Amino acid sequence: MIEATRRGLAELADPTLAAGMQAYMRSEMPFRGVQKPQRTELLRRLSAEHPLDTPADWARAARTLWDDAQYREERYLALALTGLPRYAGWQSPELVPLYRHLIVTGAWWDYVDEIASRRIGPLLRAYTDEVEPVVRGWSTDDDMWLRRTSIICQLRSKQATDTGLLTDCIEPNIDDREFFLRKAIGWALREHAKTDPEWVRVFVDAHPALSPLSRREALKHL
Repeated sequence: MIEATRRGLAELADPTLAAGMQAYMRSEMPFRGVQKPQRTELLRRLSAEHPLDTPADWARAARTLWDDAQYREERYLALALTGLPRYAGWQSPELVPLYRHLIVTGAWWDYVDEIASRRIGPLLRAYTDEVEPVVRGWSTDDDMWLRRTSIICQLRSKQATDTGLLTDCIEPNIDDREFFLRKAIGWALREHAKTDPEWVRVFVDAHPALSPLSRREALKHL
């Protein structure tokens, strides 16, 4: 699976796109120049041709493809592999250390936002007792990307949003001047405002220390 993925990306490589993709993402790791629709089709085909038999094989394939990546698209496919519908039944709290590793070593929004909202968020909703303490701990971690994850992991939770947890993840980071945290706070509040606008209004009023960016984003559609 790993070798076929690397070979497939090499065959699809477009050097005329690669430089621009790397510049846009401000990436030290080079790109092959393979855009998302091509990557999606490649992974769909390869996952059928090279099925993974156990959760351990699946997790190991994703981590190996990620850790040994020479091109950013290899990491994109490693991340996509963890979200393939055919392996959805293997999602469990045991994967949280893997996702933490991807967050910390990826350390950029294109990886982290996908992991936060589409991996950690669903695990938090499905396995609250196991995952909630981990997310709460991340809200004060030294790693900024783990803190961002704690704030935005409930973006897709809608009525299932744990507003107590959301509050507890936002408040330790309100005074931080880091753009990606201020943006995350505003984004999380803006998304929850689609479900409970009054709660967001009250929250913003009760937290005058919110940065102008966070406040503006939170109230954007209210």
